[in-house]
Amino acid sequence: MVAGMGALAASASLSAAPLPRPSQSDSGRLAKSPFKISVITDEISQDFGHACEVASQQFGMGWVEIRELWNKSSTKLDVTEIAEASRLLKKYNLKVTDIASPLFKVDWPGAPKSKFSPEHDQFGASFSYSQQGEVLDRCIELAKQFSTDRIRCFDFWRLEDQAPYRHAMNDVLQNAAEKTGKARLNLVLENEFACNTATGAEAAKVLAAVPSPHLMLNWDPGNAAMRGEKPYPDAYNFLPKDRIGHCHCKDIVKTEKDYEWAAMGTGTIDWVGQFAALRRDGYRHAVSLETHWHGAGTPEASSIKSWAGMKEELEKSGAL
Repeated sequence: MVAGMGALAASASLSAAPLPRPSQSDSGRLAKSPFKISVITDEISQDFGHACEVASQQFGMGWVEIRELWNKSSTKLDVTEIAEASRLLKKYNLKVTDIASPLFKVDWPGAPKSKFSPEHDQFGASFSYSQQGEVLDRCIELAKQFSTDRIRCFDFWRLEDQAPYRHAMNDVLQNAAEKTGKARLNLVLENEFACNTATGAEAAKVLAAVPSPHLMLNWDPGNAAMRGEKPYPDAYNFLPKDRIGHCHCKDIVKTEKDYEWAAMGTGTIDWVGQFAALRRDGYRHAVSLETHWHGAGTPEASSIKSWAGMKEELEKSGAL
């Protein structure tokens, strides 16, 4: 704990330089948007205080998404770190959209090992399948401590043939959603290109098979595009609009050999159309910048550029 407190103090000292502030009109426009406009903090910096400062003072946001802080998964924060994170959120007048947890981002037991199963930790998290109940309990505690009603989850590393296991996977999601619902919270299942639900079409099937009202979709057009699907309007048309509970915002370009992440506004996804459709269909939850693209040299510089593109697309869609 002493070492952790020292790391927090060091992080705070790095955040001393003042940042350019957004105009009052920008901050006001974001607050009046039908969406909760946010950013995943570690896409800016592992220094949570600095990331909060950028989100609030430079971007003008009132919301952030918590995934990794100080090089630790949110699920591994200790009491001192949770208190410090809460203090920083209060300092910068920020609310939390969701706990972007690693829940169920593991191999399915008894199935062939997925080619997407990582050799090393991802986002500071490494848990076995047998630990997922503990992870969910921890996420429920964190959601209450950070005053959010949403917990992000996945549905296991992608298999070449998920059909023999799909019913059992759906049962796990149903049971987890019901447990989360008893705590007056919701699970939001992310369509992740490296997991079994990667596309809009796959997400629609899973939502139909898992009827719990406490399981919603973390719609990620970028991940759907990474699987070769056209996110908007094609994939979006598959989705039950009343079960979209969160939205990640990143862009993508197709190269000769593969797909690559891009800054918002420079890729192939029709984000103007997507934002307009979400607004039209009554979506009122988060649209959260998940930069991923690092073409500006650093995560912070890349996020600043990507936020500029995202803001312009929100304006064109009528959401700002």
